[in-house]
Amino acid sequence: MQNRDDLLAKARKPAEDALKYHPLCKGKIETIPKCFIRDFDDFAIWYSPGVAAPCKAIQENKELVYEYTNKANTVAVVSDGTRVLGLGNIGPEAAMPVMEGKALLYKYLGGVDAVPICLDTEEPDEFITAVKLLQPSFGGINLEDIAQPKCFYILERLRAEMEIPVWHDDQQGTASVTLAALLNALKIVGKDLADVQITCIGAGAANICTARLLMAAGANPKNLVMVDSKGALHRGRTELQDRNKEKWEMCLKTNGRGVTGGIEEAMEGADVVIGLSQPGPGVIKKEWVQKMASDPIVFACANPVPEIWPWEAKEAGARIVATGRADFPNQVNNSVCFPGIFRGALDVRAKTITDEMCVAAAVELARCAEDKGLREDYIIPSMDDWEVFPRQARAVGLKAIEQGVARIIKSGEELYEEAVATIERARKAAALYAEQGFVPFPEEE
Repeated sequence: MQNRDDLLAKARKPAEDALKYHPLCKGKIETIPKCFIRDFDDFAIWYSPGVAAPCKAIQENKELVYEYTNKANTVAVVSDGTRVLGLGNIGPEAAMPVMEGKALLYKYLGGVDAVPICLDTEEPDEFITAVKLLQPSFGGINLEDIAQPKCFYILERLRAEMEIPVWHDDQQGTASVTLAALLNALKIVGKDLADVQITCIGAGAANICTARLLMAAGANPKNLVMVDSKGALHRGRTELQDRNKEKWEMCLKTNGRGVTGGIEEAMEGADVVIGLSQPGPGVIKKEWVQKMASDPIVFACANPVPEIWPWEAKEAGARIVATGRADFPNQVNNSVCFPGIFRGALDVRAKTITDEMCVAAAVELARCAEDKGLREDYIIPSMDDWEVFPRQARAVGLKAIEQGVARIIKSGEELYEEAVATIERARKAAALYAEQGFVPFPEEE
């Protein structure tokens, strides 16, 4: 193993490089035409006067907007900048690099065109109104980096009131990828989801949605213990009853052991700990890992620094360790989930993304890693395992059709082949753009 100084230097390097290369490229995405332009006469087709014909057709039948425009493949990535990564409320302008990065991943990994939109409001109802007004232009909405508890209210309202899929990646995306990784980790240690004791450190949007999805996938609610900044969630936390209905729901459903202490007490005897809390290190201590059950599983997924460094968790006896970072093994990161899920939802023109669609995506993602051979340092695919995205798209599309939330019906083979073609087109276009010199590269160091 590398020494600690080398590991820490490696952990700091992405941030150092980001400050160098963001100004070099001045952002990560731009708009280029996707239609043929043989000569200037073609603008009469794409714009005036010819464009009036598709406009009139859509006026007569609004569903034709999916055929005559790029709506069917376009997602808005919308944030108010109130809870960005591990940085907190840094504002809409400072959130833009993250939203642009999200749009980049959507295109390169899923072939989805995404537009970053940062709204200058922290008022939930204003935010909801603004997003609803965007509906004619987009095939789906990706909510991002919104503080809790208002993120629950915003997602619930928009899912109920819009006719296109609305997804909060910090909730549903994190939950889906965590479920996938945990399913495989449990296979390695020979334990069953229905039986294990799970401690969730952090009771924000990510972990509450993760807990819900784990239960939907078969986890026993009584075997879950959630911990927020005040300690374990339990029926005695009546101060949450009116102030935070999502946490109160967990107080009522979970914690069959009756834990009333903090992180240390909640981790004692646990098979699994899922950290989605404040950045570390030091949030999870080595001696607490040592008090877990045999073959403990530690997911320390806070960004940008995990709750405990992975090598410290291993030294304390953890059998499997995962983080949210790409520079350590077992990255539990939404980027292997949301592009494929939205690819599938868009390809059947789904009206929503259900919990069952998320579970289907997680199960397929877990299978992708299992097909390659599970190891303690490989429980979930990485972004360069490109086949996970069309496989997830197929699973999600079929589940949407099964549940009756799809506008169009396709076979599994059609969904897979269309997803592969769309993703390959996006990657080849990016490579060609770079080869032609339209992308600045850093000078050799």
